[in-house]
Amino acid sequence: MIEVIRVATTDQIEKTAQLAAEIWKEHYTEIIGGNQVDYMIDRFQSCEAITAQIDAGELVYFLLCLDRRPEGYFALQIRPNEVFLSKLYVRSSVRRKGLARKAIAFIKSVAADNCLKKISLTVNKNNSLAIESYKRMGFINEGATVADIGEGYVMDDYILALRMS
Repeated sequence: MIEVIRVATTDQIEKTAQLAAEIWKEHYTEIIGGNQVDYMIDRFQSCEAITAQIDAGELVYFLLCLDRRPEGYFALQIRPNEVFLSKLYVRSSVRRKGLARKAIAFIKSVAADNCLKKISLTVNKNNSLAIESYKRMGFINEGATVADIGEGYVMDDYILALRMS
């Protein structure tokens, strides 16, 4: 059984940060290099960073649990015209078991509850596995963006969107 649990407690934040470190190091080191992975984990996905994002109301985090075990997480932001999916990560050992689809279904319900007809996200241009997964779920490429994240690093991404009727 797949469950979506809102991240609210210190323990849940710690579990999210642990998942982030594990998933990012395994998946992104080959794509963006170890130094940038370490920088991004520290700056955006550490316990302190996640806590600050939640406390500031920037993002709402959720754990994805499979048979009561946290196996992934996602974070979203409700914007005036869309729901922005900031993060969606699943352990490699449980990919293709429906966790990402469950997250997208949940986000669709958030969009509907807020009368929003679009979900958008950014994905690294070299993350072909994620790009193909999003395309299978109906997302389309709406362009590209490059964002300076400091220390000489950039996020070189595609902007993907899912429009709902």
